[in-house]
Amino acid sequence: MPAPRTVLLTGAAGGLGTLMRNLLPAFGYELRLLDMRPIEGEPDAIIADLADQDAVREAVRGVDAIIHLAGISLEAPFEKILRSNIEGTYHVYEAARQEGVKRIVFASSNHAVGYTPRPQGDDPLIPIDTPRRPDTFYGLSKSFGEDLAQLYWDKHGVETVSVRIGSCFPEPTSVRMLSVWMSPGDGARLFHAALTAEDVGHTVVYGSSANTRLWWDLSTARALGYCPQDDSEPFAAKLIAEQGELDPDNEAHAYLGGHFPIDPPIWPH
Repeated sequence: MPAPRTVLLTGAAGGLGTLMRNLLPAFGYELRLLDMRPIEGEPDAIIADLADQDAVREAVRGVDAIIHLAGISLEAPFEKILRSNIEGTYHVYEAARQEGVKRIVFASSNHAVGYTPRPQGDDPLIPIDTPRRPDTFYGLSKSFGEDLAQLYWDKHGVETVSVRIGSCFPEPTSVRMLSVWMSPGDGARLFHAALTAEDVGHTVVYGSSANTRLWWDLSTARALGYCPQDDSEPFAAKLIAEQGELDPDNEAHAYLGGHFPIDPPIWPH
């Protein structure tokens, strides 16, 4: 599939949005930036709240594809998650339907399956079809987004690649992150693959680099044409010396979601 020319990047002022707005133009994209707050050095960015359906539709009008990163990226009270992550994502999809945009890349999260026990020892990698087990209202909103993407594909023909992102930073900052880290360069490569792969329907992929300590199966991402080039292992010795290895007896180390499933504890396990 030819690369879309103009891509709406929501959440462009956030951490991941900032990384992607600097990296994706090298793949030939003209980015239309959207966020709730002004973006330094980007006077043409659209300042709008996803709650404003008219503003969202206007932002979507005329683009070839959407990378939807906007929303609350940590746990928050349900009312805030509902407004930003659930209703806001619906407004993006409805605007895409109304304006005839046929490809969306949705920033899902590993927290959609956060209560899944992490692999240990010789355990197999976590497959993409593992049952969803959200660990927070935030993770629940990402599960909703995946289901919304499926509905809009089945009912309206809007294709989506839902990327269950681990942690995308210039370098990993914790021992857990050694398994779920996605370098910014690999993030841009994955988003490019998600925008250009043919016949994706609704495809769910895990988003990480080719880490030595990888927890999940990247086969569906590779099937899109994603070729990760980075590995967190060069950062391992320093992080382990500072923080120690993951402890299988530590409940915060037992799940894919890290400390999120047990902070605060909501049910005995």
